[in-house]
Amino acid sequence: MLWTRWLVLLLCWGATSGEQQADERDRAPAEVQADSRRQRSPPPVEPLDFGFVPAAVYDTHAYYEPGPIGLLFHMVHAYLYVVQPNPFPKDMIVKVIQQNMGGIKVEEWRKPENVVLLLQWIYYEAGFFICATIGITFVVLTPIIGMCFCVCRCCENCGGEMHQRQRKNVDCQRGFFTASLIATSIFMILGVLIAYAANHNISAQIKSTRRLINTNMRDLKTFANNTPAQVEYLTAQYTTAKNKVLSDLDNIGPLLGGRIHSQLEKEVVPSLDTALRMAGAMRETKEALENVSSSLEVLQEGTGKLHASLSGERASLSNTLSDPACTNGAVSHTCNTIRSTLSQLGVNADFSRLPDHTISHALDNVNTVLKTDLSNIVQKGYSSFNDTPRLVKEQTKNIVTALPRVKGMLDKIGTEINDFSKMFPVEASLANFTIFLNQGQKNIESFYPQIDQMDFYRWIGCVAVLCMVVLVLAFNILGLLCGTCGYDKQATPTTRGCLSNTGGNLLMAGVGFSFLFAWVLMGIVTILFVVGGNVEKLVCEPLANRQLFKIIDTPFLVHPAKKNFLPGMLFQNPNIDLTLGSMYRECYENNGLYHALQLETMFNINSFLNRTVYNRDLGKVFESVQIDLKDITLLEQAGRDNLINFANSGIGQIDYEAYLAEVNKGVTIVDLLSFSTDLEAQADQLPRGALENALKGHASSIRQIHREQVVPVEQAMSTLSQSIKQLQRMSSELPVKVTNILSAIDAAEYLITHNASHVVKQETKGYTQSLVGYFKQYTEWIKSSLTAEVAQCKPISNIVDSMEIVGCSFIVDSVNTFWFGLGGCCIFLVPSIIFSVKLAKYYRRMDTEDVFEEYSSPYNDTLTRFPRASAPPSYSDW
Repeated sequence: MLWTRWLVLLLCWGATSGEQQADERDRAPAEVQADSRRQRSPPPVEPLDFGFVPAAVYDTHAYYEPGPIGLLFHMVHAYLYVVQPNPFPKDMIVKVIQQNMGGIKVEEWRKPENVVLLLQWIYYEAGFFICATIGITFVVLTPIIGMCFCVCRCCENCGGEMHQRQRKNVDCQRGFFTASLIATSIFMILGVLIAYAANHNISAQIKSTRRLINTNMRDLKTFANNTPAQVEYLTAQYTTAKNKVLSDLDNIGPLLGGRIHSQLEKEVVPSLDTALRMAGAMRETKEALENVSSSLEVLQEGTGKLHASLSGERASLSNTLSDPACTNGAVSHTCNTIRSTLSQLGVNADFSRLPDHTISHALDNVNTVLKTDLSNIVQKGYSSFNDTPRLVKEQTKNIVTALPRVKGMLDKIGTEINDFSKMFPVEASLANFTIFLNQGQKNIESFYPQIDQMDFYRWIGCVAVLCMVVLVLAFNILGLLCGTCGYDKQATPTTRGCLSNTGGNLLMAGVGFSFLFAWVLMGIVTILFVVGGNVEKLVCEPLANRQLFKIIDTPFLVHPAKKNFLPGMLFQNPNIDLTLGSMYRECYENNGLYHALQLETMFNINSFLNRTVYNRDLGKVFESVQIDLKDITLLEQAGRDNLINFANSGIGQIDYEAYLAEVNKGVTIVDLLSFSTDLEAQADQLPRGALENALKGHASSIRQIHREQVVPVEQAMSTLSQSIKQLQRMSSELPVKVTNILSAIDAAEYLITHNASHVVKQETKGYTQSLVGYFKQYTEWIKSSLTAEVAQCKPISNIVDSMEIVGCSFIVDSVNTFWFGLGGCCIFLVPSIIFSVKLAKYYRRMDTEDVFEEYSSPYNDTLTRFPRASAPPSYSDW
């Protein structure tokens, strides 16, 4: 149809490639490619938000759950599988179609290959042929057997003689025939109910068919109405990409300058960070030197006082030990022991020998260095480097002035896209399609009364067919009721009552109607079985498992020169790799019609996009970009001198080993607390008296000296140790460290001064690619939208599924269930006839009966009974 052609042409404009031409990549210089591999990849392009394509909401839910009657459908399917267990003959059907596309000719079937196909078809249909043969045989023989049976009974044969033989197992036979007839009638009732349920299901589902038709037509209208709005939304979103490009061009300073800054900062920032850390190290060095100087003064003063105190205490203790009491033999040993330890009361560390002039010299040099604020100088370097975006902005004013020209180019691209989308009268075509749908829906609805009328006649016909079986069942049931209720065991066959005789006559009437209707019913069953069964096996089942699509999609099915049927019919190009199965799958997943029909194979959209969206004039705007970063100064000369002076401040000339050697010594020769404790213990060994008290007084004085003089000296020694170790760490290879810092800063400045042009060129190219990346995002978004969101073709798969539901689930399954139930009734009519004839003999009144007489035998004295026929007695009221 014409509207489909216009729709296809409209949807094709959105195909995108997003890939650069191979020849452009081949023309790139080899050295530039190698250099780009050495550089880090550019930052990712900022994602754009194009919003959501207006979605179409479809109402059709092509799903059918049969409910309880589904159990009957499964029974019928199982029976058909038993009749026809062979797989779907796809290859055979394809061969038949390919060999008979020019028309079926009788003489063609004489060819060997056609004979083989015919034999394969017969083998496939063997189950149906056998069942159909049985049905036809039943149809032919039933009236013949019925006629012969009637003639035979009229001749008082075949049970037509009104005489019943008396046997001992009469009651047992009658009970067996009664139970068998009841069971047969029950099965027939079940068959009638199954057939009636199927008949009623057809009428009920025909009303549901109207709902499916209405929702499918409404979905097609929704598809036609929403597609123009979706396409218009796609074209309108070009403004999003365009505005983002213009915004980035307007902010080229922060953006391009930021990119250049990011590329250079991996070399610049680490060098400035090391210089800033060195400024902190200067302040820490000053504090450490001050701590060493102050601690050294405290230690020299403290050790002098401690030496005087210990000397006085040693002299006083020596005088005490000179007491005459120490000459006593028992005490003299203790006094001599104490006297031998007096030499331990002395100062161990001597801080007066340390070279303190090196400390003061280094401290003076460091104070001189700190007069220059290196941190501030480094911060100026940071600020100068961070000012890169401003420098770029000032030097790219020509780009900002070119914005109107760029905007004109982008507007031209948007105009070309809009003009391309308006080349096809899509709205008019879809409006005509909507009118066609409305008219088609009206035409379909105009057939609703006729369909209802035809369905009513069909329902009446099926009910009339079932009434034939119901009539036989009515005679059987009434005959069983009358015969059972009127049966009298005491009555002889010739004296049976009227009710019992009526029951027998009703059973025989049921037999007569069975012969009249059975062949008609079986003929209907056979016709419906052959037609409905083959439709189920050859159409519905392959349609459900999509095997039918594979037949249609078979290459070169309709013509040896035409590969695919569907694209040949739609686009007159059978070489497109488009199949009905793939189209159905895409539409079933609610993808776009563009992707489902594979329209990208029909139109070369890449040339259009390369000519419009990927406009090379945009890249020419940046060819004149010249950015000079020579004004950036990372570290002023004062900062360099400051670092050199710090390296030559003299902290490396301090004799750290001498300081650490004195610090590691103890303050006193012996631990004063231990000495005082031992002195008190030895005093306790002396007799009580003045000597004991004097020694304990000396122990207390020694503890006081430790508390008041030794402890402060130890604290000062700890501070001195920490400061010396800190200075030793800082001074380790200090000139080398400063040299490395200055070399790193020189390298960063050299990079900015001499290699900035290469970085600028590289980042400008990356910036341009980011601008083009916005258009790539737009085209990729169009592609994904056309694939999954624009013109979603779910209504097409819904139409196929709805046709399957209506044709197979509603009609074919119900028809098959109808003949399945009716066929069961026909089969059980045979035993019903047999059991009814047999049972009627026990309920009908006979004309003659067996009578027994006694006589005497010349050979035997016993009584022997011989029956003879006898007429019933005559009563005036009979």
